[in-house]
Parts: sequence; structure tokens; C-alpha cells
Amino acid sequence: MRARLLYHIKDVYPDGAVLEVIIWKLPKASRDRPHGLKYRFYYGSADRSVEIRYDNEAGKGDHRHCGNREEPYVFMDIETLVGDFLADVKTVRGEK
Repeated sequence: MRARLLYHIKDVYPDGAVLEVIIWKLPKASRDRPHGLKYRFYYGSADRSVEIRYDNEAGKGDHRHCGNREEPYVFMDIETLVGDFLADVKTVRGEK
């Protein structure tokens, strides 16, 4: 059995910034992905530089990138993950 795409959205803001969210359901959980999900949440500026990225690539587990900084992320559930990501995007965009 292969990973199954659960969700994919890509949106381009009027200023050219890009937001993309991709979530896959894995056939089974693993040490790096005990929740059984593989995901990549991306927000980048119009020049395609990474502003915010949440992902869980193999060997690294759950983590987030804020500009050039990478830090661990504690996964609670998918709703919290989405909320945290969108809150970071709002902060970077200077929105309230």
C-alpha cells in the first residue's frame, strides 16, 4: 500500500507570495512519523524564499523552518498543526 494524498492546496497571494499545504496518510506509522502522516506546509515570499515551512521529512521528524532557522515541532494533532502554521504565516505577513 502506498501513501494516500489527504489534502493539497496551493494559493498565490496578490503580492506573489505562495502558500502550499500537502498532507499524506502513510500506510503505517514509523519512528519519525508516529502519527502516520507525512506533511509539508510552505509559505514563501514572491521571490520564492522560504518564510515558514513545517514538515516531517524522514530522519528528522516533525520540525519547522522560520527563515533560515530550523527547530523541532511538537505534533499534537493535525488541527493544531494547521493552526500553528497559519498563525506563523499571519505573523510573517504582518496581519492580525
